[in-house]
Amino acid sequence: MTTLTVSDRAAADLKGDALVLVSVHTDDGAALAPGHGLGDQTVAHLESALSTLKAKGGTDEVLKLVSVPGVAAALVIVSGAGKVTAEGGLLEAEAIRRAVGAATRQLSGFSKAVVAAPGSGVEEATASAEGAVFGAYTVTSSAAGPASIPVKAIVVASPVARDRGLRAAIKRASALGEATNYTRDLVNQPPNVLYPETFAATIKKRAIGTGVKVSVLDEAGLARGGFGGPLTVGGGSARGPRLVTLRYSPTKANKHVAFVGKGITFDSGGLTIKPKAGMTTMKCDMAGAAAVAAAVFAIAELGLPVEVSAYLCLAENMPGTGACRPGDVVTIRGGKTVELNNTDAEGRMVLADGLALASEKKPNLIIDIATLTGAAVMALGDRTAAFMSNDDELLAGVKDIADEVGEPFWPFPMLEDIRPTLESPVADLLQSGPTGVIYAGWFLSEFVGNDKHGEPIPWAHLDIAGPAFNDKTPWGYTPAQGTGFGVRTLVGIAESQV
Repeated sequence: MTTLTVSDRAAADLKGDALVLVSVHTDDGAALAPGHGLGDQTVAHLESALSTLKAKGGTDEVLKLVSVPGVAAALVIVSGAGKVTAEGGLLEAEAIRRAVGAATRQLSGFSKAVVAAPGSGVEEATASAEGAVFGAYTVTSSAAGPASIPVKAIVVASPVARDRGLRAAIKRASALGEATNYTRDLVNQPPNVLYPETFAATIKKRAIGTGVKVSVLDEAGLARGGFGGPLTVGGGSARGPRLVTLRYSPTKANKHVAFVGKGITFDSGGLTIKPKAGMTTMKCDMAGAAAVAAAVFAIAELGLPVEVSAYLCLAENMPGTGACRPGDVVTIRGGKTVELNNTDAEGRMVLADGLALASEKKPNLIIDIATLTGAAVMALGDRTAAFMSNDDELLAGVKDIADEVGEPFWPFPMLEDIRPTLESPVADLLQSGPTGVIYAGWFLSEFVGNDKHGEPIPWAHLDIAGPAFNDKTPWGYTPAQGTGFGVRTLVGIAESQV
């Protein structure tokens, strides 16, 4: 894990292998973002170099320069943040995160990097720190050797380094970075290595010494508890399903939040088998469960005074001899029945049991997160997640939190005319329908229970099918493969309940 510190010394004077600077796009090309604190000779040299290289200062433009006068570091990296769009000529936090993260992605194998936070405030320094740790990640490889090891230490240089709020923000950034990278590591595991049993064991090991209690239900426990979803989905695999429960219960908690994560460790589609192209990235179908687990550990590390119950619904969807069939009827915990019509709509089946179990504790709110529908990707692309809620206040709150932490979510409506299409002639519900994201949301809402006053528990469904896995070129602080998307929003939701 990359260590993160902050210093009020001039960035140019701090020793390190590299100095990261942020540039912005102007009509005349790239310009250094304000707040760098560099001397006139250094600025003149850099401006000349940027002009010679015809730099634009656009997003994902990363330039490496050596022998820059007046700088202690041997290498200077100038990373573009795009146009300044915020009021007062300041960069928005997410633009800073992406620019700094794009730079630290380039520093694998380095020992120490210095990041000159643009601007002069706590917000800019915080965004710089977050982007730095999010970008400092690599998929480790013995073949690549040191080149696959993230930069060991990052120092954020800012004139407000001694601010108490920034010190707390740096601690939070470190926790979020560790949680995001833990999620990425889980998603990047090969499916023959990470399957329900080993996933559960990994979580139990990670929980040691954290204050998070973990319990695991195997096939026998799932059968006794009436959890038809994981048992049905996992029936076609030689590797049985699991349901992992994490509990964080601080003594001063006044609110209780429940998280439910989809954890399909590999999705072949079952008997409704996927085409080859649709199956190649399906080791990532457990990204929701990974994000939930990592978020709980981050919440515990930060000591947030909010109770959290989390449920990882783990199964492998395979077309083996015990596989379910279209036409089967499955009973979910609590007694509702579901007629199957698409074995590749397995995520909602395991989540149904998780939502039903979460509701039994009557938390203040329930959030589920899943790589659930291809329809979300078709509608929003692979960088934006879909979400919906049974509560307008929670819907607005989740959107505000996601925007603040830099994870793009777009709300989908719970259209009333879709609900009748869930009806089945042989069960309480039909598993799958033609309206994609909205149908799935209505289906999941059926398993959300009532609070102690008899009202529906506020619930939100986060569909991260697009941004959870990047099978294209890295960008900003986002690496190839697992992205860790959703962790920051989940932690932010917990923070909103403090």
